[in-house]
Amino acid sequence: MYNKVELTGVNTSKLPVLTEEEKRELLVKIRQGDMNAREKFINGNLKLVLSVIQKFSNRGKSADDLFQVGCIGLIKSVDNFDISLDVRFSTYAVPMIIGEIRRYLRDNNAIRVSRSVRDIAYRALSAKEQLMRTAGKEPTVQELARAVGVTPEEITDALDAIADPISLNEPISGNNEENLCVMDAIRDESSTDSNWIDELTLKETIKKLSDREKKIIAMRFFIGRTQTEVAKEIGISQAQVSRLEKGALDKIKKEL
Repeated sequence: MYNKVELTGVNTSKLPVLTEEEKRELLVKIRQGDMNAREKFINGNLKLVLSVIQKFSNRGKSADDLFQVGCIGLIKSVDNFDISLDVRFSTYAVPMIIGEIRRYLRDNNAIRVSRSVRDIAYRALSAKEQLMRTAGKEPTVQELARAVGVTPEEITDALDAIADPISLNEPISGNNEENLCVMDAIRDESSTDSNWIDELTLKETIKKLSDREKKIIAMRFFIGRTQTEVAKEIGISQAQVSRLEKGALDKIKKEL
């Protein structure tokens, strides 16, 4: 009955709050199979979910949806918490609730990521938690790759793919009192005056090359052909292409 919790219309200030002693007593009863104790315990920790979802208020998702997902994390925490450990329930539950919400945000991201890539990312995150517990330090990409059984490149690509995108309107901190956003900090390196002048200079320099040199430079660096492919199309040897290419580049460097 608690797989979906409605937030709309609920006076959250009136949600019950349990003391640590009440929590311990209810947890013992829950382990004995008392479903009424389980229901009371979940209701008594709903404010914990509310405190967690405030961290995700700027993700563009409704508070109702986040609260419902957070409650699923809370329920999982209740069902899996080991009462023999000397750990407060909230210490165990908060990461579980956060993980459930993050998983929901990733799976409902506007940028679709393939299932295989997500699988690698989730396995990497699981391996990271396990390695941090055993080694007591942050594992390297190489260590994660060995644990998951993939290449380091696949690990980094997968983790980048599931990372939450940042809005251009996301506020950033600064040393002044202006309200700066990510958009304000982005610089278009391709549109600077110096790059524009360099491009004009390059075009003028290429005009001074011979027709064959122009064709070789265009095919090699603008189309992306290999020297062998250029040689075959022009009808000369690869060695001649290499020599002409080097000569053309030397001329361009000298002019620039």
